[in-house]
Amino acid sequence: MNVGIIGCGLIGRKRAESLGTSATLVACADKDVERARGLAARSGARASADWRPVVDATDTELVVIATPHDALAEITLAAIRQGKHVLVEKPAARSATELEPVVAEAERQSALVRVGFNHRCHRAFRKARELVDQGVLGELMFLRARYGHGGRLGYEKEWRADARMSGGGELIDQGVHLIDLARWFLGEFPEIDGTAQTCFWDMPVDDNAFLMLRTGKQQVAWLHASATEWKNTFSMEIYGRDGKLQIEGLGGSYGTERLTWYRMLPEMGPPETTSWEYPMADDSWSVELAAFLEDIRLHRSPSPNLRDALAALRVVQRIYEKSGHAHHP
Repeated sequence: MNVGIIGCGLIGRKRAESLGTSATLVACADKDVERARGLAARSGARASADWRPVVDATDTELVVIATPHDALAEITLAAIRQGKHVLVEKPAARSATELEPVVAEAERQSALVRVGFNHRCHRAFRKARELVDQGVLGELMFLRARYGHGGRLGYEKEWRADARMSGGGELIDQGVHLIDLARWFLGEFPEIDGTAQTCFWDMPVDDNAFLMLRTGKQQVAWLHASATEWKNTFSMEIYGRDGKLQIEGLGGSYGTERLTWYRMLPEMGPPETTSWEYPMADDSWSVELAAFLEDIRLHRSPSPNLRDALAALRVVQRIYEKSGHAHHP
């Protein structure tokens, strides 16, 4: 599979490193052409400042899009129209409204599109999904999750703080991961409540978002995404009638990734506890790409896909509208 990468920053480089022997990087593009050349030099790929040559090239079969949010939908749409398969980073657009025509076009074409909600591919979440599918928790009741970082000097001047580029703040940045993971375990959320607000950073977008989402069965997802966490944090607890799963950390500055299963006993009291710890390097990027290459080989719909991104962005858009942050394109 010949691959073109558009956006050669941190995530674009991670995507290139995840190709392994299953795919070949043939073209790179970045507004900073030197960054594109640096990534392209590793494999003798072409480099350009403009993304269009990558999308138009006859030898690129899969296009990876790792740009800021304002270019994701436009480039995905162009790639789909050229018949390319696409791996587009989350959130796939700046709003549900912006993504809707991309979804419609993808469903008219034969190209497959996967959205880079790579947290689903972390080792702890792969194991959690396996345990939930085995039914060890019984009927799921609710989940609770926190995701946040400590910020950094100048954070309020970065592109993520510019609503025209990002579509929003912390909710659309890290919050969409929580929404996607909550949907993955609980399903759709017809009831959406919460608020996005700016507590600390001097910027026009939100730095904290508090969500309460409910399924048709009244299962609740209680989510908090924060850019004022001070210590990078990830935590998700999934509660069933027969026990709970707790995921902590994502590796690196978020701490060692760990999954703990608390199994309730018939007599209740202290649960039976089993833990898995994953101190090794994060392999979610390569696992995600391998899954997508298999989807392409088998001509099957990827998951997560554009419909998953659209569902997450509809939650984001609703919260922004309720909070007076309706700056979506």
